Amino acid sequence: MEDTGSMQAVLMRGAGPPEVLSLQSAPMPMPGAGEIRVQVTTSGVNRADLLQRMGRYPAPKGWPTDIPGLEFSGVVDALGPDVERWQEGDRVMGILGGGGYAQYVTTHGATVVPVPDSLDLEQAGAIPEVFMTAFDAAVMQMGLRSGETLLIHAVGSGVGTAAVQIAKALGARTLGTSRTPAKLERAAALGLDHAIPGDAAWPERVLELTAGGGVDVILDLVGGPYLEGNQRVVAVQGRHVVVGVPAGAVASIDLRAMMGRRATIKGTVLRARGVEEKAALAKAFEERILPLFPSGEASPVIDRIFSPDQAADAHRVMEANANFGKLLIRWA
Repeated sequence: MEDTGSMQAVLMRGAGPPEVLSLQSAPMPMPGAGEIRVQVTTSGVNRADLLQRMGRYPAPKGWPTDIPGLEFSGVVDALGPDVERWQEGDRVMGILGGGGYAQYVTTHGATVVPVPDSLDLEQAGAIPEVFMTAFDAAVMQMGLRSGETLLIHAVGSGVGTAAVQIAKALGARTLGTSRTPAKLERAAALGLDHAIPGDAAWPERVLELTAGGGVDVILDLVGGPYLEGNQRVVAVQGRHVVVGVPAGAVASIDLRAMMGRRATIKGTVLRARGVEEKAALAKAFEERILPLFPSGEASPVIDRIFSPDQAADAHRVMEANANFGKLLIRWA
């Protein structure tokens, strides 16, 4: 396949504040074996993008180092060798290791999923990273099932709002924390069973709501400052998965308490996984979660949409914790 020229992309001019982001020309990516190229409709904005911009979370090997972006929705534009499932014109969405803030992206065909007919591509852009992360962490890794209780920290975040809907569809009970009352109210409208202010008293409130027994699964999107409380509220044989640490990555752990409860604590990331792991997640997600969107049991949550030349503004909104749900960059 011959080079077809250039495209527009949001590039980073080194590490620093949002001002290092700018819309520029970049080489058009070309799909390799097993890969597809997608003309992007929307690029999702995630906290990992902010960390990369600040020089604290470099892209994995093989992904663009100067174009952030971990998810997309769009239309298949070109096929590399040995692609069997997809055809040009197919509507797809998926996660990336980087390079998502661009008019075109390439990725392995096994790691993307189809966009349901019931959704437009703008809605689809708010799904991959947050719903796949929530599903992978809470269900595939921690085994959340019907009748159990899930505690979601930062429930107003993209992953938090996705987790509420997935847990509800599974028949699990949900508790969620946030420091912003308005976010708790909006999460309740999505099906959150118990909204808990993220103040110093949140562990006591969780124990009250669980009659002292604690929660079966903790989806932790906050990090270090909540670890002590999490140890207090995790149930016997409970599972605690750490997905994000925006409030801090270091804290003390009471190993004896964890032993006594026979509890599990685990950390996880999606970005650095290889093609096989991402393909397995995409397959499971398509089978178990994707049908929730046409049925109305799950809906993407979009806070606001930016143009490509407003990428820095999108980062400022996320840094200020001013969004509920997803921030998107729209290309087409």
